[in-house]
Amino acid sequence: MIEGIDTAAMTAWLTKRVDVVPPLAYERVGLGQSNLTYLVTDAKGSRLVLRRPPMGELLASAHDVAREHRILSALQDGDVPLPVVHGLCEDPAVADAPVLVVSFVDGLVLEERSDAEGLAPAARHAVGLSVVDTLARIHATDLQRVGLADLASHKPYAARQLRRWTGQWELSRTRDLPDLDRLTVRLHDHEPAPGEVTLVHGDSHLRNVIVDPVEARVRAILDWELATLGDPLADLGTLLAYWPQAGDPPTMRFDASTVEGLASRSELVEHYAQVSGRDVASVPFWHGLGLWKLAIILEGVRRRQQDDPRNLTAAGVIPAEAVDQLVAHAHVALSEDL
Repeated sequence: MIEGIDTAAMTAWLTKRVDVVPPLAYERVGLGQSNLTYLVTDAKGSRLVLRRPPMGELLASAHDVAREHRILSALQDGDVPLPVVHGLCEDPAVADAPVLVVSFVDGLVLEERSDAEGLAPAARHAVGLSVVDTLARIHATDLQRVGLADLASHKPYAARQLRRWTGQWELSRTRDLPDLDRLTVRLHDHEPAPGEVTLVHGDSHLRNVIVDPVEARVRAILDWELATLGDPLADLGTLLAYWPQAGDPPTMRFDASTVEGLASRSELVEHYAQVSGRDVASVPFWHGLGLWKLAIILEGVRRRQQDDPRNLTAAGVIPAEAVDQLVAHAHVALSEDL
């Protein structure tokens, strides 16, 4: 047994569907603050990756790995770099929630600041641009061809996001936070006009990509649980929200992007405009929205950790200060950029 999965039952399920040789070794990997991730290694050394929702009570529609399975399966024949999908286990004898099974993609995940520091200077600069290239490929997906045109609503995305995440805040909050309420009002005031509708990854940042350790080219983009249909600039805004740089207000965000040589936020925006051909005038709004959503997500992590200690990992307890800092940074970003 391993937390969240009956390994004997999982091994039986896998050996009927995937080319693996028992015995299988299971290890929980990653920070695991959202969907939980496991590495499975067979007797030959072949590896698979499993993903399941976190334990405990979940918000409605959150952590839907069955939906993630649908999206990844639809994109298998395209040019978005992805792991290979092996199946979705929905057997309650294996786990109390669905388990997504995909291939292991070898490469480098920038989990720590030292990982970025270990890249050659040219690779450091290339990694952010390659993430932007990957987002542009996602946004170029022909929704009708891959069967994802009905994945989500085609109604104005900014309004949908503000409504949805305000609801998430109300369900997951652990306290009153007037500064976040004020930020929500400001975002409503700066809501852009509806734009085009594309596939949106929804969680684009350095820890969600596997890159070539030499060239820093993206080999796979992971964690599609927040994917939807909407404005493609939302993905760019999310990337910027996760991309601190020198001069930013203090936050507890992962700071690999501050390593000397990595692209600046303005370079990421300029590169996206170049490779996608899109107008990026509304990016400041999406940057602020990305920070607001990240604050709400972290508050949800705090709530789950308080409700069920099994959701604690190596990252430890998320303090209230982490949420407060993101809200403050979002206010500053909106004031500077708009």
